[in-house]
Amino acid sequence: MFVDSHCHLSYPDLAGQLPQIRAAMAEARVDRALCICTTLEEFEDVHALAMRYDNFWATVGVHPDNEGVAEPTFDDLVRRSALPRIVAIGETGLDYYQMDERKGGRSVADLQWQRDRFRTHIRAARHVRMPLVIHTRASSADTLAILREEGEDGGAGSAGGVFHCFTETAAVARAALDLGFYISFSGILTFKSAAELREVAAFVPPDRMLIETDSPYLAPVPYRGKTNNPSYVPYVARQIAQLRNMAVEDVAAVTSANFERLFAGVKS
Repeated sequence: MFVDSHCHLSYPDLAGQLPQIRAAMAEARVDRALCICTTLEEFEDVHALAMRYDNFWATVGVHPDNEGVAEPTFDDLVRRSALPRIVAIGETGLDYYQMDERKGGRSVADLQWQRDRFRTHIRAARHVRMPLVIHTRASSADTLAILREEGEDGGAGSAGGVFHCFTETAAVARAALDLGFYISFSGILTFKSAAELREVAAFVPPDRMLIETDSPYLAPVPYRGKTNNPSYVPYVARQIAQLRNMAVEDVAAVTSANFERLFAGVKS
């Protein structure tokens, strides 16, 4: 019924609890999950989850925040994307959140390595015709600009993909939609402080929307502050249902159909 389109089940907080998590997922009617890779070093563990469980799939990519890890080449990404049950390239994108020149932090120019890494992921995704899983934080203008420069305009030859754990403005959402991307909402949508984000969720077309947990982070209300897991993704769906005056079953159906359309090969 429900699909968690973005979770990190290889992380230590969750990896040792998979039997309990899977039982909780079954009880909550969460029947599929996409396990996200954030470094090449963890790729084998992420891929192993997808190979072991027939309702898990995986991605390959290196998160923009990760420094001091193996830098992915075009060939690294292309080669791993050809393995069974790999359905997307990412998590990739840009993250300028920790940057603060006024406090002696790094400048935008200092983060050229992030932009170079992002372009490598985009080019690999276009080459293998797989969607991108995009992370953008405090960097939406550059994220959108690089996508456009690399030819991601929603037309033929575009990789497309999803802006995951969306927290940006309505204007950014519209721009991402115009480029052919999907928008994914996490447990943040349930937070009291997320009124503006709920307005975004109210206008994103249902056929371009996904739901996720980003486990082990960002547990939705009423579990906020606790370790998140895929069994909590129905709380995101219920928030969307309330915002859009839809039945939660309809939110589950449309976001599951979107998941299948975006990520080829994930039909149960």
